Amino acid sequence: QVQLVESGGGLVQAGGSLRLSCAASGRTLSSYTMGWFRQVPGKEREFVAGIRRSGVITNYADSVKGRFTISRDNAKNTVYLQMSSLKPEDTAVYYCAAANTIVVATTPGRFDYWGQGTQVTVSS
Repeated sequence: QVQLVESGGGLVQAGGSLRLSCAASGRTLSSYTMGWFRQVPGKEREFVAGIRRSGVITNYADSVKGRFTISRDNAKNTVYLQMSSLKPEDTAVYYCAAANTIVVATTPGRFDYWGQGTQVTVSS
């Protein structure tokens, strides 16, 4: 079992930055591919970014490419999402998730463990 806890969300103005963290306990994160998803009320959870176990290979949704950066520190059992040039449409609850896969999955059903989410609100 893996327990994931997100932090770092909040209210920020458009154009600003936030860094989300996802701390894991229970098992080492180095065994898992990690992903960040987001969800707004009434919509499906959507893939934002993913990172392979080694941290070398990453994948991003087109909507965040060039603005968001996913990284991981396996020694600290933590995954990060650095978000810059934030837009109001980035407003959502952000979730981190762990998948027992080799490649970066982009669909929620491929992930085995989820955090409780952290709210990000971008004002215009």
